[in-house]
Amino acid sequence: MGAVGESFAKLPIEAKPPLRRFHQARWDEPVIFELSSPGRRGIGVPEAGVPAVELPAGIRRETPPALPQMSQLHVLRHYMRLSQQTVGVDLGIAVGQGTCTMKYSPKVNDRFVGDPKVAELHPAQPEDSVQGVLAIYWHLEQMLKEISGMDRVSLQPGSGSAAIYANVAMIRAYHASRGEGEQRDQVITTMFSHPTNAASPKTAGYEVITLMPDADGYPDIEALRAAVGPRTAALMITNPEDTGIYNPRIAEFVELVHGVGGLACYDQANANGILGITRAADAGFDLCHFNLHKTFSTPHASGGPAAGACGVAEKLVPFLPGPTVEFDGERYFLDTDRPQSVGKIRPYLGVTPNVVRAYAWIMALGAEGLRQVAETAVLNNNYLMHKVLQIPGASAPWNKRRLEQVRYSWQGLYEDTGVHSEEIGVRAADFGVHYWTSHHPYLVPEPFTLEPTESYSKEDLDEYAAILAHVADEARSEPEFVKGAPYNQTVHKIDPTCLDDPEQWAMTWRAYVRKHLS
Repeated sequence: MGAVGESFAKLPIEAKPPLRRFHQARWDEPVIFELSSPGRRGIGVPEAGVPAVELPAGIRRETPPALPQMSQLHVLRHYMRLSQQTVGVDLGIAVGQGTCTMKYSPKVNDRFVGDPKVAELHPAQPEDSVQGVLAIYWHLEQMLKEISGMDRVSLQPGSGSAAIYANVAMIRAYHASRGEGEQRDQVITTMFSHPTNAASPKTAGYEVITLMPDADGYPDIEALRAAVGPRTAALMITNPEDTGIYNPRIAEFVELVHGVGGLACYDQANANGILGITRAADAGFDLCHFNLHKTFSTPHASGGPAAGACGVAEKLVPFLPGPTVEFDGERYFLDTDRPQSVGKIRPYLGVTPNVVRAYAWIMALGAEGLRQVAETAVLNNNYLMHKVLQIPGASAPWNKRRLEQVRYSWQGLYEDTGVHSEEIGVRAADFGVHYWTSHHPYLVPEPFTLEPTESYSKEDLDEYAAILAHVADEARSEPEFVKGAPYNQTVHKIDPTCLDDPEQWAMTWRAYVRKHLS
């Protein structure tokens, strides 16, 4: 029966139905460069009879690009095999990618972005030839203005972290315009906000102050009182944080920062549980951002292309990334005459396919549908929390109601069995699911973070909880068996020591060959 099949046999009869057998396809598939064979071609291009264009020497390559040489069939086989070795939202119950808001993306939206009217547009086309796409950008901006309460929105950032960096750039430009750019050199964030709320300001040259949670799990407001002052440029905070706990004193946090002349920036990557219920402007924030590839149902696409959206209050509008999309009542156009703009955050306008998907998703749901998304996500999360906390050894620090996610702990199970959270997660992959632990440092010991969205049914959540309960039982009865996982997955364990050694990092195939094969 194999390892997983044998583990099913050990289950009590009443626990068997929720757990389905899962056997991941596994191919010994090399990287595409190793499949190259000199002289092979995917397609033979005949002479077109078009006069050759002599390129300037400065932009011509000295040697042809070292691309793989393969037939079309072999390229197809390669990527089909790789596709069979993936686990994602379309195959399994993806509630375990905690804080990444994995939800179903309606396939009709892929039809929209695959339409030649979108897919074959060139970003440098004249404005008059792309009125439809500019209209989508403009109308999506209006929707996000209403959802956030902000006065303007830019859809240019190519990810959530890029949107946060854009907000940092606008914060810096705003203070510089007031003659306080040098003075205000500190940004305050919190331990359970997304790490890029610290990383982006640090990249921009700010000193970062991180607030730790108090005894109730909230960011320590007394620590904030002590931190704010004439050097404060901004507070950058996620709410609810990655614990799933919503800070009920968030308006007071904003007021404290405003009281010393700083700006307040709301990371709304965890907005899935508050859509249509509360808005950034309602708490007094000056800036915010959304992740369109999370909250608004555009695919993560294995980490990219993502899409971010920056929202700002009126006083920050002059600093928005340029160009902005404008509408004069008759036609849409790009405004490049923005002398105080922080400039481009990415080439062209933004990630158009994901902008189109987000626009279609919001249009399909409407205002009432967005609120239902939030209410269903919160219901699903609290139902799953009830199920998970019935598993011996699982806990959720701070006895608080959560919104759209929970950072749990296997500390009790670890103390009883010696099995770490990472090992539980790898064993869960043998059942076609997985989970994310936490970003470091592990303030919650032996963490695992689950975030069920509105996409999942009660049956999905029951099945996911049953898988975790089964693996926890295995950890108690056969801890070495769990530590030896995975058994029928394509994922494998790696030696983590190389992760801390830049000399071993290889970001490209040629770097890998140079560093490890030569």
